[in-house]
Amino acid sequence: MTEPLTTLSETRVFGGWLKRVRHQSAAVDCDMTFAIFLPPQVEDGAKVPVFYWLSGLTCTDENFTQKAGAFRVAAELGLAIVAPDTSPRGEGVPGDPDGGWDFGLGAGFYVDATEEPWARHYRMHDYVTRELPALVEANFPVSDRRSIAGHSMGGHGALVCALKHPGVYKAVSAFAPIVNPAAVPWGEKAFGRYLGPDRDRWLEWDACALIAKATERLPILIDQGDRDGFLEAQLKPQALVAAADAAEHPVTLRMQAGYDHSYFFISTFIEDHLRHHAAALLG
Repeated sequence: MTEPLTTLSETRVFGGWLKRVRHQSAAVDCDMTFAIFLPPQVEDGAKVPVFYWLSGLTCTDENFTQKAGAFRVAAELGLAIVAPDTSPRGEGVPGDPDGGWDFGLGAGFYVDATEEPWARHYRMHDYVTRELPALVEANFPVSDRRSIAGHSMGGHGALVCALKHPGVYKAVSAFAPIVNPAAVPWGEKAFGRYLGPDRDRWLEWDACALIAKATERLPILIDQGDRDGFLEAQLKPQALVAAADAAEHPVTLRMQAGYDHSYFFISTFIEDHLRHHAAALLG
């Protein structure tokens, strides 16, 4: 029996519907909100494949739905889009004890925390890869053909989801992902708290480490702006390229001249990513 869903809003867009939905999550033990775009093809009885989008630090589902400009192309291609929140929230969910913006609420890092007080709620990987797809497929006219993409922290999440679950996703891509979180300040802060001090355990959630032992060669598309203020200290895409080359894993890194870390960058290239995913989902 699936948990009941509460529809918070419904908006008509490009012949389809954008819905915001709330439900009680067992994985993260609190109410969660996600957005789902259903393209016009579902009104003809079609079950459509799903493009999952994972957003970055401080974001919610609304950053992507309001700023990415993805719905025209998704409607043309016949893709559903599901955009979850980036972390658990609500009364009793702990945030950053130091008041920082890069940990806790809005910064779940798409891992399954093992350390207290985080372990009860911060199980975003389980939520994204298991609970949310089951919920979506049980309640909406979508198929079990899935792909996954994301931005920054969400790019890290998308890469890890695809690498840890071979055969589950038909395509993966990322904008400005944190590819080596075990070796950069954002990841060190988050992993040290969520996962504890043993750095070997961190590698289970690090794309550069996971790609070396990947059993599936799912091609990876990455776009990265060369004027991104986080590029040198936090993102380091060349580390993933080096790891992929060593493992003979296909990866395409496109350095985009003049672009930063914002949704102006994402909205410029989101069509390329949707078409990359559609080729795998609909092929």
